[in-house]
Amino acid sequence: MGLGVSLTLCVGLAAVGFTGFLLISAMLPSSEAWSYPVSSAGTETFRPGEGAFAEGGRDDPLGDSPLYRIGELGEVTCEAPELDQRDPASVETFIDRIADCLDRAWGSYFSAAGMEFDSPNRVYWHSSGHSPCGAFPTEGTAAFYCQANRGLYLGVEEIVAASAGSDRPEAYTFLLSHEYGHHVQGQSRILAEFHSARADVDGDEADELTRRNELQANCLGGVFLGASGTSLELGERERENILDDVRLRSDRGGEHTHGSAENGRMWTAHGMDRVDPAACNTWNAPEELVR
Repeated sequence: MGLGVSLTLCVGLAAVGFTGFLLISAMLPSSEAWSYPVSSAGTETFRPGEGAFAEGGRDDPLGDSPLYRIGELGEVTCEAPELDQRDPASVETFIDRIADCLDRAWGSYFSAAGMEFDSPNRVYWHSSGHSPCGAFPTEGTAAFYCQANRGLYLGVEEIVAASAGSDRPEAYTFLLSHEYGHHVQGQSRILAEFHSARADVDGDEADELTRRNELQANCLGGVFLGASGTSLELGERERENILDDVRLRSDRGGEHTHGSAENGRMWTAHGMDRVDPAACNTWNAPEELVR
């Protein structure tokens, strides 16, 4: 179980509008925080045909992770409390219980794969502060994952604001499962390999690698939602709510680091449908699926 820490600091918290989860610039080259942006893009879901996903080779540390080798995550039973988005204590309790479930699900999966796994540290902030990946909050930032200390940083009030005050529990569940997907990448050394690969390129090539990284986190979040959907009562309406939320959080303007709305939706749905981390191998997917 992850360590839950509530931060109440002296410095006042700047108001954060509902602009979503933006990538936090790292203070150090090896310490980056990963999070999820909001956009107003509106497109239909794109679904790949059979054979669209390439197989990785044994000499490919990103495309051939041990994470992909043991099959489905398996059914996950979560017990989520009632959510009152107007009450920060209720939001924190809800997120904490979902994080408990994520710990159990991915911890069991890593154990079955013969891989070591440590749950992330949970840091709930109510005022500004610092992490190894930089200060928080930054403009538009409500949550991020910091690999340097395996930290899930969660701004309780900001999460609600970034979701436009939604009363839909699935919005917060997906948000957390996406950030947790970065921790899964970190624990399986995918993040380390990604950082190494990206250090050798820049410009469009670097952006493409970042999109593959973020779209994989979407898919891994979807895997968890597919595995826990029965206990969390995620029906067709909730599924569409999640995919609509993904569409709103895709690339916008001149930013090309999180993927198009259609690809964000496609990878999330693919994870929910397949419930298998191997389905989330964005690293060997055709370029058109990671734009």
